[in-house]
Amino acid sequence: MSTLERARCSLKAHPLALDAAIAAGVLMCMVAGSFVDPRGENGVSWGVRSPDPLSLLLMTLGAAALVFRRRAPKTVLAVTGTLALIECVTGDPRAPVAMSAVVALYTVASATDRTTTWRVGLLTMTVLTAAAMLGGPLPWYAQENLGVLAWTGIGATAGDAVRSRRAVVQAMRERAERAERTREEEARRRVAEERLRIARDLHDVVAHHIALVNVQAGVAAHVMDRRPDQAKEALAHVREASRSALDELRATVGLLRQSGDPEAPTEPAPGLSRLEDLAGTFRSAGLPVEVARTDHGTELPAAVDLAAYRIVQEALTNVQKHAGTDAKAEVSVVRVGPNIEVTVLDDGSGEAAEPGAGGGHGLLGMRERVTALRGTLTTGPRYGGGFRVHAILPVQTRTTAPGGPA
Repeated sequence: MSTLERARCSLKAHPLALDAAIAAGVLMCMVAGSFVDPRGENGVSWGVRSPDPLSLLLMTLGAAALVFRRRAPKTVLAVTGTLALIECVTGDPRAPVAMSAVVALYTVASATDRTTTWRVGLLTMTVLTAAAMLGGPLPWYAQENLGVLAWTGIGATAGDAVRSRRAVVQAMRERAERAERTREEEARRRVAEERLRIARDLHDVVAHHIALVNVQAGVAAHVMDRRPDQAKEALAHVREASRSALDELRATVGLLRQSGDPEAPTEPAPGLSRLEDLAGTFRSAGLPVEVARTDHGTELPAAVDLAAYRIVQEALTNVQKHAGTDAKAEVSVVRVGPNIEVTVLDDGSGEAAEPGAGGGHGLLGMRERVTALRGTLTTGPRYGGGFRVHAILPVQTRTTAPGGPA
């Protein structure tokens, strides 16, 4: 920090000392001006004169009042204006006592509103100029009288300009702070949404594969002694399901990596293109699944494609866990106008608990996914037994409007 900057900071920290320095400077200017005779003698334009003792006293009092101009600006203006008024009436030749009133008027204008500046400024200009023209020893048209009018007007105008600039700077600073707060809030909101999305993905992946592992492990334990070949096949399915779960968990958690971290996942997110593979994993776990699709050729946004896949995955997982051992499932994906409709039906006996009755978050996660895409989700028991999950997802989402960036 330079010497000038340190001095400026020190003065801002001690405003009374700054005002005292300004008052001393104004006093020096007034005293120096009191020795100047603008008319001179013997045809000379400028001359030197001896100031009147009363003028020196008025100048000293006016400068002393300026020390307190920040604490009581209107009171200081009243005091300095009165001293200048006395000088305008009695001084001969006139000393520049009005300079202290000009500085006080500037302070009032810079610290108050524009209406107060106009009222106080016009009153000060009118009173001092009228006193100088009507009660002073010089002719009313003398340049000293016009100088009082000009300098008081300059003081009020300069103070109002400083106040306006300060208000503009403050408004700009507030807008910048508000914009910064808005950006921070938006960033926090996006982080919360991303955490929720990743939590849903983790739930879907873990619930799906753990359910398959549980079923296959039960099959292996049941047939271990009597049919070891079938037990080995079930254990192979357990190994395959666990490996697939680890791969998907690694890809999902990899989203939390920073951009510069190594081994960032490059595999695309699962979608309806892997629907048959998904159904195959459930078939290998003993759940008959039929898939019917009429959406071939439809290009779905990534968010819609992933949501449809996760809805089918979670619904089939619920069928595997809750519908009973003899249940069958049907999955249909249909393009209807601007929407894609995903339906999962089962014919479970209803002996097991209803999906989600165990306190899980499967149905809640599906509903959050659909709501985030401005779709609709309908779930509930079927007439005659079983359960139905029906989701309607818009093909064009807010982030994939026609002509806009995906």
